[in-house]
Amino acid sequence: MSAEPKIFSLKQVLQSIRKTIEERYQSLYWVKAEMHKLNRYPSGHCFPELLQKEDGKIVAQISGTIWKQNFERINQRFMEVVKEPLKDDLTLLMQIRISFHEVYGLSLEIVDIDPSYSLGELQRERLETLKKLKELRLIDANQQLDFPLLPKRIAVISAPASKGLNDFYQVLENNKYGYLIERELFPAYVQGDLAINSIIEQLRVLRGRTDDFDIVVIVRGGGGEVGLSCYNNFLLCKEIADFPLPVLTGIGHSTNLTVAEMIAFRNAITPTELGEFLIQTFREFDLEVRDLGERLEANTLYFIEQRLLELGRNSEKLHGKTKETLLRRNHELEQSGQLLRHRTERFIADQKRLQENYQQKIAEKSMRYTQTERNGIDQILYRLENSVEKTLINQTRNLKDFEQTVRLLDPINVLNRGYSITTINGKIPTEKDLKEGATLETRTKEFILQSTLTHKEKRDEQ
Repeated sequence: MSAEPKIFSLKQVLQSIRKTIEERYQSLYWVKAEMHKLNRYPSGHCFPELLQKEDGKIVAQISGTIWKQNFERINQRFMEVVKEPLKDDLTLLMQIRISFHEVYGLSLEIVDIDPSYSLGELQRERLETLKKLKELRLIDANQQLDFPLLPKRIAVISAPASKGLNDFYQVLENNKYGYLIERELFPAYVQGDLAINSIIEQLRVLRGRTDDFDIVVIVRGGGGEVGLSCYNNFLLCKEIADFPLPVLTGIGHSTNLTVAEMIAFRNAITPTELGEFLIQTFREFDLEVRDLGERLEANTLYFIEQRLLELGRNSEKLHGKTKETLLRRNHELEQSGQLLRHRTERFIADQKRLQENYQQKIAEKSMRYTQTERNGIDQILYRLENSVEKTLINQTRNLKDFEQTVRLLDPINVLNRGYSITTINGKIPTEKDLKEGATLETRTKEFILQSTLTHKEKRDEQ
């Protein structure tokens, strides 16, 4: 019969595991991991979720512990170096102690955190974003845009309660020159992890309203390096670099420029400085316009003076030349007059001789022509008299023949021969007039008869 197996309680097993781990892992270790959730409790203790990712997949995960006393010390140092509190989703270099508890299980007790490593991680993200933007040729895309002559319409992306926004507005509103600048606020988170999607969303809204604005500004108050880490994010920086309007930033005091500031059309350390730059843009244009006006006025006066002097000199020259020209022209005119007079007299004499010759020739030709025409007229008159006499004899004979014919056709002669004439209303009737009931008048040699038409028959032409 086999021996009964030795039975251990769960507590005994877990105590054995604890003892083994404590004997095996007595040292402190430096571990790099992402703190996904800080999970700070009201007691002050923190139980963060620690994990490692490869190609976007979680390949290792474990719970951690930061006791209240350690957390206060670590967080204070983190604030001094990084200028931001410890928070979620940071890749950290942590000094840990491996511990096991019978109730809470295996965990990593975080004893310390190296804040300088976090700054290094931020620098790594910054360099990676710059590399991607260079590959896409977007590193200076926004800076290549034309800046408006006067940026009067500004789209402002900022947190409504931001002190930096208030400072920016104060500079624009209280400028001593009285320049009026229109602005519209597009509210967004401007620091921390929520700022990335929030700013991107407002930039995409503005893409549909580019005709309403001249520039876009992103402003916020001061902050440390980690507070500005969102401005190294590739997606946000790509949206700024590729934006169709100049994007200007004033996102706080920082010793190192973020990628967003590097690729923006212009960056200022503070919103106040950014506002002063915009006012200075208006001021420089104003001064340039005034300077051009003064120069134009001075040049105009100088031009007028020079033209007056030149006009005076030209007037003197013109007076002298005019007098000289008039004298020369008068002399030429006198010579031309004498020459014209001599030529006119000679022309008139020549024309007079020609006229006398023409008159003599015309008289001779007129006499010959008149005699010829007179002979022709005499012959025509003789022929005309003979022709008229013959024509009168013929026409008289024809007229007598016509008179005899008319006499024979007189209706009275027709009636005398035994015929009658029937009319309707004094006219020879047509078929249209011959209607039943029509009054007919029939004339004979001795009588005039009236009758009423009661019947008519069409005569057979055969």
